[in-house]
Amino acid sequence: MSDLGLMTRKSVAAIIAEAGEHALGKTLGALSITALGIGCIIGAGIFVLTGTAAAHYAGPAIMISFVVGGIACCFVGLCYAELAALLPVSGSTYTYTYATLGEIFAWIIGWDLILEYAMGASTVAVGWSGYIASLLRNFGINIPPQFAGAPWTESKLPDGTMVAGVINLPAAFIVLLLTAMLVGGTKESARLNNIMVGIKLAVVCAFILLGVGYVTPANWHPFIPDNTGTFGQFGWSGIMRGASVVFFAFIGFDAVSTAAQEAKNPQTDMPIGILGSLLICTILYIAVAGVVTGLVPYTELGVPDPIAKGVDVIGLTWFSVLIKIGALAGLTTVILVLLYGQSRIFFQIAKDGLLPRIFSDVHPSLGTPYKSQLLIGIIVAIVAALTPIDILGEMVSIGTLFAFVLVCGAVIYLRRSDADVARPFKTPGVPVVPILGMLFSLMLMVFLPLATWLRLFIWLAIGLVLYFAYGRSHSVLLNPGAASR
Repeated sequence: MSDLGLMTRKSVAAIIAEAGEHALGKTLGALSITALGIGCIIGAGIFVLTGTAAAHYAGPAIMISFVVGGIACCFVGLCYAELAALLPVSGSTYTYTYATLGEIFAWIIGWDLILEYAMGASTVAVGWSGYIASLLRNFGINIPPQFAGAPWTESKLPDGTMVAGVINLPAAFIVLLLTAMLVGGTKESARLNNIMVGIKLAVVCAFILLGVGYVTPANWHPFIPDNTGTFGQFGWSGIMRGASVVFFAFIGFDAVSTAAQEAKNPQTDMPIGILGSLLICTILYIAVAGVVTGLVPYTELGVPDPIAKGVDVIGLTWFSVLIKIGALAGLTTVILVLLYGQSRIFFQIAKDGLLPRIFSDVHPSLGTPYKSQLLIGIIVAIVAALTPIDILGEMVSIGTLFAFVLVCGAVIYLRRSDADVARPFKTPGVPVVPILGMLFSLMLMVFLPLATWLRLFIWLAIGLVLYFAYGRSHSVLLNPGAASR
C-alpha cells in the first residue's frame, strides 16, 4: 500500500496523457455535441416544469425565472467549457475533481453522479412509458396497465376498476433498446440523437409559432402575482423559487462534457457544444413559457402535461398527437444522453482502478466501452421496470448541484496550481464567474428539503464503504504496482 494520502491529486499532464490510452473513437463534431446537450436539456423540463412552476410559484413571471435559471447555468457552463477543453477526457466532474481535490473527493463525486445519470435515466424512462401508452391509445392500442406500471402502483381502467402494476415493460424496453444502440457505436447513437433532437425542436417551435396567434394577453395580467404571504408563493420570492425549480430543467448540459474524449476538436467543439446548447434551450424555454401562460391562465397549469393543455386551447386535435410524439422524442434523447454519460464516467473510474478494470474495456471494432454500457443499461432497466418512481428530481438535482459547486471550484484551483498550462478556452472573469456559479448552486441546494440531504448523506456513506473496501487498494494512483482487476 502506498503511503500517498487520500487527497493525492492526479496531475493535469497525466490526465491528458492517459486520454490516449484505451482511446475512444473521435467521431463527434461541434454540431453533434450541441445536439447532445439539447437532447439532454430539453425533455421533461419543458413539457412539465414550465406549468408546475407557473402555477405554484411565479405565474406568468415564470419567464423571468427562466432568465435567472439560464444565467445561473451560464456561470457553471463557462466553467465546464474551460475544464472540458483543458482536460478532454471522458470522466467529466470526476476527472476535474481528481485534478484538484484529490482521489477521495473524485470518488465521492463519481459516486454522486450516479444519482444524476443512472437514477435520472430510470425516472425519465418511467415518464417515457406513460407518454407511449397515451400515444398508442390515440390509435386504439392499449397496453395492459399491469404491464406498464411498477409493482405497488395502481392504474384506473375505463370502467373505473383499479389494477395493480406488475412490471413496467415499456420503460425497460426503451432503456435496453438505447443501450444496444450505444454499445453499437457512438457515431450511430449520435445520428439517432440528432434526428430525435430535430423532431423535438420542430414540435417545440411549431407550438411557439402556432400558439402565439391564440394568446390571450389578459392571461399575462398580473404579470407578477401578489405574494400570498408565504415565502416563495408568487411575488419576487416566487420568481426566485420558480428559478430554483426550473433550474433543474437545464441540468444535462454537464453531460456534454463526458463526450470530450470523443470530440474531433475538443478545444473548440466543447465550448461551442456546452454554451450553444445552453443558449438555444434558454431561448426556447422563455418562448414556451410566454406562449403557454398566454394560452392558459397560470392557475390552471399545475398539470403533468401543460403544453398539451395549451394545445387544447388552440383546438387542433392532430397537434395533440404531434406534441406527444415530440415529448417522446424529448424523453428518448434524455435517456440516451444520461446512459451515455454514466457509462463514460464508469469507464474513466475503472481506468483509475477504483472500479474493476473490466469496465474500462473498449470493444475492438465498435470503439465503445461496451461492458460499462451494458452494466449501466441493465441496472437502469431493472430500476425503471420495478420501482414505483414518481419524481426523483430532488435526489437527481442535489447530486447535480453538488457537482456544479466542485466544477466551479476546480477552475479557481487549477488557475493557481497549473497556471502555466495552455488553456484553449478560458472562463472570463475568474474568480468572479466561478464564485457566482458556486453561490447559485449552493443557494439552490439550500432550498431542497432536509430529507433529500439525508438521502444524499446515506448514498455517499455507501460509496465510502465501497471505496475503502475496494477502490483504495486497487487505485492506480496510490498503488502503481497493484493489479487492477
